[in-house]
Amino acid sequence: MLVPYHPTLLLFHGVVMKLCRLPLPTSPPFKPFHTAAVSILEDHLTPASAATLAPHLPRPPESPASSVSKLTTLISATQSVGGAAQIHAHLAKCGLSFDPPLRHHLLSLYSRCRSPESARKLFDEFPDPDHISWSALISAYSNNGLGREALLSFRKMRSLDVRSNEFTLPSVLKACSVSSDFIAGTQVHAFVIVTGFESDVFVANTLVVMYANFGLLLDSKRLFDGITDRNSVSWNGLLAGCVRNERFEEAVSLFQEMVMDGMRPNEFGFSCILTACTGSQDLSCGRAVHGSLTRLGYHSDPFTTNALVDMYAKLGNTKAAAIVFGKIARPDIVSWNSFIAGCVLHGHDSQALALLVEMKASGMVPNVFTLSSILKACAGTGMLDLGMQIHGNLIKAGSDSDSFVGVGLVDMYAKCNCLGDAVKAFYLIPEQELISWNALISGCSHSGSDDEALACFSKMRREGLSFNRTTLSAVLKSTASLQAITATKQVHGLATRAGFLSDPHVVNGLVDAYGKCSCLEEAGRVFEECQSGDVVAITSLITAHSQSGQGEEAIKVFCEMLNQDLKPDSFVCSSLLNACASLSAYEQGKQIHVHVLKMGFMSDAFAGNALVNMYAKCGSVEDATLAFSEIPERGIVSWSAMIGGLAQHGHGKKALDLFSKMLDEGLSPNHITLTSVLCACNHAGLIDEAKQYFDLMEEMYGVQQTQEHYACMIDLLGRAGRLNEAMELVHLMPFEANASVWGALLGASRVHGDIELGRQAAEMLFALEPEKSGTHVLLANMYASAGMWDNVAKVRRLMKDSRVKKEPAMSWVEMKDKIYTFIVGDRSHDRTAEIYAKLEELGDLMRKAGYVPMVETDLHDVEPGEKEVLLSHHSEKLAVAFALISTPAGVPIRVKKNLRVCRDCHTAFKFICKIVSTEIILRDINRFHHFKDGACSCGDYW
Repeated sequence: MLVPYHPTLLLFHGVVMKLCRLPLPTSPPFKPFHTAAVSILEDHLTPASAATLAPHLPRPPESPASSVSKLTTLISATQSVGGAAQIHAHLAKCGLSFDPPLRHHLLSLYSRCRSPESARKLFDEFPDPDHISWSALISAYSNNGLGREALLSFRKMRSLDVRSNEFTLPSVLKACSVSSDFIAGTQVHAFVIVTGFESDVFVANTLVVMYANFGLLLDSKRLFDGITDRNSVSWNGLLAGCVRNERFEEAVSLFQEMVMDGMRPNEFGFSCILTACTGSQDLSCGRAVHGSLTRLGYHSDPFTTNALVDMYAKLGNTKAAAIVFGKIARPDIVSWNSFIAGCVLHGHDSQALALLVEMKASGMVPNVFTLSSILKACAGTGMLDLGMQIHGNLIKAGSDSDSFVGVGLVDMYAKCNCLGDAVKAFYLIPEQELISWNALISGCSHSGSDDEALACFSKMRREGLSFNRTTLSAVLKSTASLQAITATKQVHGLATRAGFLSDPHVVNGLVDAYGKCSCLEEAGRVFEECQSGDVVAITSLITAHSQSGQGEEAIKVFCEMLNQDLKPDSFVCSSLLNACASLSAYEQGKQIHVHVLKMGFMSDAFAGNALVNMYAKCGSVEDATLAFSEIPERGIVSWSAMIGGLAQHGHGKKALDLFSKMLDEGLSPNHITLTSVLCACNHAGLIDEAKQYFDLMEEMYGVQQTQEHYACMIDLLGRAGRLNEAMELVHLMPFEANASVWGALLGASRVHGDIELGRQAAEMLFALEPEKSGTHVLLANMYASAGMWDNVAKVRRLMKDSRVKKEPAMSWVEMKDKIYTFIVGDRSHDRTAEIYAKLEELGDLMRKAGYVPMVETDLHDVEPGEKEVLLSHHSEKLAVAFALISTPAGVPIRVKKNLRVCRDCHTAFKFICKIVSTEIILRDINRFHHFKDGACSCGDYW
């Protein structure tokens, strides 16, 4: 059935039918058929119709050649297959379909209307097709992605000895690119040289593009350099090749060279260079290009403005994208899609959804690309209901099986934790290609379904599909989350064999995965061998060292990064601040803070939150509070970090006041926030308030109680001496008590002298954490406090028989950007003599003030006098003595210890801080102790 056509052309059809029934004159002079058609047509046209058709019809005085020209114009104005078929039918009935110029234009029309099969049918009607007809057919095939058919037609053309020209060969070369047939491309190139067309600019330009499409940019550049009369198409071809091969910096240099060469860029050139700026993440270069195209008058060109919107949106400058978008008189579907996709890419999902509403209000109908981005926005905002509504509309429209939309549906359902629906959407896609598998694997990994992600990857491999960097990155994210070292090594082997170790995304994933699996040597080896020099890889390595407690190594990696002139981003600074936090490296943390300020990262939420955490864990609540106040948009992570910091330092009431303020600002707490709130209640002794928060946690805030929450409550009740209530809570727990719960009970039993409960808690800890020496030490101390020396001896024998080695105690103190480490009885320091002299001096002053060494806490089988000496040489005392001889009087001292501070040192520091009038801030494995004016912030409970 023919597509409905313009009413005027339907009238023309009637006129043509009349003419076809007239006898045609056989000898001149005769009235040309075209002129007769016009004359009869004019008798039937209304003025309006005449005005519509007038530009396309020949007038009586014109020659037949002029009439053909006008009909050619009519053909050129047609855009639909139906219209092309009608014109073809009219010309056939009128006997004009064999007119060579019209015949060639009809072939081109079918090609333009994406109907190469109709072009072939028309071609087959030609009795003796010439080189122009063959060229038009080959062009129709290559322009519509049928490269094989184009090459077959070229071979047939050559076998018939039909000569090729400068218009044939570009289409043939394009067909080689389309069909990915490099061998055919080289053969055609040889034919070009033999026939002497290599110097033709049209052919040479196509050769430049073809070699670039095959990734042979050096060959492409060599051919480009050989073109003597280069035009804008030559430059644009090489420019597009650089962009296609992700050689963005080279594209920028080439564009600058083009301008310096006096070649004026056109809209295609500007589009290419803007894409290069996007790929190289070079916003400043993009702004400069924007200025150039504005000066040259291309700011209103739709092609260029769409590229501008795309660049600004993808580089995260949505404000600039909105300004450019707002100046487009009539945004097309590409404009809307570029803006929406950019918003989604940078997490501005709500803005993307708002743009969809505006788009529909403007009358523009979303296509599959729009809806694919919107489905990602639904996943990002957790708006599953909206995503399901879109899915319903797609089903009604019959578009749900579209592969592009199908991938968006898989991604949306997987990231909204609807894995079953994601799998259903996946199997509704007609052909499960790599992109759809990647969506499913990435969705599983993103939503925490890591086992499913690995299972999907295994199934994909069994089905014979290859993988790309997206696949490997998602799989490595899951192996990192699972800390699956075997799977990580297997993926490493696959990446090595497939040649992906030069890809920075894969290298970053491997470094991160090995780091999370605590295989830091492997992580460092991958980083060194691949030499990616990539900021993300360095971030992963710094993070790995930081999370493994190797803060000093993390800082070394950062220094190496600065030596390589690599600019750290906000994530690097955040990871480094966490490393400083793990070391309690206050001074170095302040230096990183300076970097954050210089680089303008203070408005970045990650850096701001890391600053709060660093200062809190380095013992400076004041600096943490100041950093918190400077975060422009405080999210739940910011509030949780500050509340937790206050709680850790014993400022319970301040922490609860801040929590109330957070609630007043409309933020809902998460499980981490509520853990900090319970800790704050613990430090402030607010039992009733803690019970209220704990009991109403799910009802008021929608947060289920976790092991951590129960451990906090049990610790709080134990601290208050309500051990029976603590045990009742243990029995009411919906899950088995873990080590943190029994550890809290053991600590409470030691403080309150409940020997039986302490023994029970210790036995449970022996079963849960047999390798931990801390349990044996606490139990022995509890027995020692009760004078049960036989039991102390039994615990010591148990440690020996179980081959449990007491973890060596270590303490750190930071002086002038350097971390100094001490162990018990350490004499390796350059200033050892001064340190021990200071300890002896402090010992005398403490005894005069009433200090009595707690020799019962030392479990060594030696005389009491020797025990006193051992106690006085504990690592934390050595660190404090060194700090006192290295800093001005009155400056706070910050020390970190890897284990729980012993009771004797805790008592000693209360005396020392008063004697030297200096605050001592000690961070042990459990909490912070602020020793000031003879007292500790923990209230002697830790």
